[in-house]
Amino acid sequence: MQTTQDSTATDLAAKLSKYESVKLTADLAGLSAKEKQMIPLLIQAGEIMDQLFWFEAYGKGDSLLNVLPDKQAQTYVKINYGPWDRLENNEPFIAGVGPKPEGANFYPVDMTKEEFEQASLADKKSEYTFLRRDQAGKLITIPYHEQFKEQITKAADLLQQAAQLAEESGLKKYLTLRAEALLTDKYQPSDMAWMDMKNNTIDVVIGPIETYEDRLFGYKAAHEAYVLIKDQAWSKRLAKYASFLPELQKGIPVKDAYKKEMPGADADLNAYDVVYYAGDCNAGSKTIAINLPNDEEVQLKKGTRRLQLKNAMQAKFDKIMVPIAATLIAEDQRKFINFDAFFANTMFHEVAHGLGIKNTINGKGTVRDALKEHASALEEGKADILGLYMITQLHQKGEISGDLKDYYTTFMAGIFRSIRFGAASAHGTANMIRFSFFKEKGAFERDATTGRYRVNFDKMQQAMNELSEQILTLQGDGDYAGVARLVESRGKIDAQLQADLDRLQEAKIPVDVVFEQGVQVLGLNNL
Repeated sequence: MQTTQDSTATDLAAKLSKYESVKLTADLAGLSAKEKQMIPLLIQAGEIMDQLFWFEAYGKGDSLLNVLPDKQAQTYVKINYGPWDRLENNEPFIAGVGPKPEGANFYPVDMTKEEFEQASLADKKSEYTFLRRDQAGKLITIPYHEQFKEQITKAADLLQQAAQLAEESGLKKYLTLRAEALLTDKYQPSDMAWMDMKNNTIDVVIGPIETYEDRLFGYKAAHEAYVLIKDQAWSKRLAKYASFLPELQKGIPVKDAYKKEMPGADADLNAYDVVYYAGDCNAGSKTIAINLPNDEEVQLKKGTRRLQLKNAMQAKFDKIMVPIAATLIAEDQRKFINFDAFFANTMFHEVAHGLGIKNTINGKGTVRDALKEHASALEEGKADILGLYMITQLHQKGEISGDLKDYYTTFMAGIFRSIRFGAASAHGTANMIRFSFFKEKGAFERDATTGRYRVNFDKMQQAMNELSEQILTLQGDGDYAGVARLVESRGKIDAQLQADLDRLQEAKIPVDVVFEQGVQVLGLNNL
């Protein structure tokens, strides 16, 4: 007879099998001696971001890990930065653990939305404050730079050391300003400097950045870090596409009022090998492309930078996308699945974040503020669908080669990949909504005999335009109630889709990757 302990061990083994271990390496041969010395410093700073994210996501991670004698439980807790399964809508997987607070550790667990709204605190919506209670039980705010003073002082010092080694002036300036930003929570000057960097080979994205972890309001930014090495050859191939943004903005399928903002002309595209992930970007499903900065003022003045994490992307394509296509895509359409299309779909997703509108058209403030906890999922949905729109338009102009069917079919297979991230992920929710919409519009059909899906290319293009218009209108109107209805009606997995996703699990196709990474993996531990 199987005991409870045996059952738990079996369950944890199944959960761990959802992740494929990948060694995160890159070719360092082209780096200078000083650049090689910088990487361990930046990784150390990233390790500190990891500690801060643990606090934001859960609290004191060590107190949890120390009471878990089981190695499998410890490993899965580390992957999830807490006892809640990020691939299963944050369901607890440790006995006795209750539901994950919607506001993670950014707010008091007993705080209601109404109490927050009524609190007279000037910086309560700041991305860089915690909400806590004073001795009288009244809500107060604590800035990140005060809560984390000891840790960020060390991180800032590491960035300053790296700045002293930097041989490229733009990188030196950015690292210096980013160190100051960690100490003050004033990130705009360093964001501007990061946008001005053009010739650097080493890069680091570090600090409190994305607001996905705050599912209560979507206000609070969580700490993370990426240490990156630019692939100069690939980046040159991508550079031309950013210049098409203003033209594409004019053509997006929505009324003029919803596209009156013009993307910054200084946006750029680059390809990187990532050599270290930490914090938010390393929790659960791993990011394979970045579009930053999130500051709307910087975006309108400078545009954004889109970073394609080529080595991580290749790992996901090989380990996950190819087997998904073999299981769920019609046999005669599998020839359209290829890495170049996967790379392009991912890249133009990031580019498409720059399209549309950042501020509502009716005085409700920024889209992010108006849509609150739903803002991230809708923004990811916008970027997905407008990324495909961009590919379609550029292909018609002759600026993108290959068969358009490659991009559409790979996009369809990509929905199955990302939907498995679950409702706890903004990307997962966005894909659920799109699958439901595409199904209703006949963008694909499912063969009942084989259980495989076939793309209807003309209908998919029409559905793409209709969904683009719907999302952009909801954003521009700041229609919180409308977005909530969309998420409620379409952001769910129906029984048929769940059965097909179960087939992927039965075929032992991983949901995502987990990295073996660090100085030793890179062979830099003897510097």
